[in-house]
Formats: sequence, structure tokens, C-alpha cells
Amino acid sequence: MNKFSNDVKLFKALSDENRLKVLEILKDGEKCGSDLLLDLEISQPTLSHHMKILCDSTIVNYRKDGKQMIYTINENIKLKLTEILNNYL
Repeated sequence: MNKFSNDVKLFKALSDENRLKVLEILKDGEKCGSDLLLDLEISQPTLSHHMKILCDSTIVNYRKDGKQMIYTINENIKLKLTEILNNYL
């Protein structure tokens, strides 16, 4: 894996309108998947796809609460993204 691989993974995760909408919703606090679906005009499988990308990239954290998945923004990623952008700009 080269030195750019992790950065590319983060940038790809951020390069989708629906994923940016999810992050905008999550910046106000944790939400379950069904709450996210109420605010987005996408299907449940599409939401699952986007959440997997956001979680795999470590931008979003998740935990299971019964049958619900609860999502939050990874607060540590904010500083990391700022540092990454500063390296390139």
C-alpha cells in the first residue's frame, strides 16, 4: 500500500452527495439508520452501502443497539482530514 492509499480512501468516501448529506445530518449527533432514511431520499440498501463506505473509511463510527445501527461522526477524523488537506494544499 503506498502513502496515498489511505488518503484516497477518505477522499472517495467524501466524494458522494448522499454521503455528504449523511455527514451533515450526523454533525448534530448520533442517529439510527431509520432516522437517516427519513431525511434522505434513498432506499435502505442504498443507505447501507453508503454507511459501509463511511464506516470502512473511519469517518463514521457505529454501534448496534438491539436491531438498530447507531451512527456518529468519528471526532478524531476531523483533525486528521485537516492535516491531510494541509499536506496537499
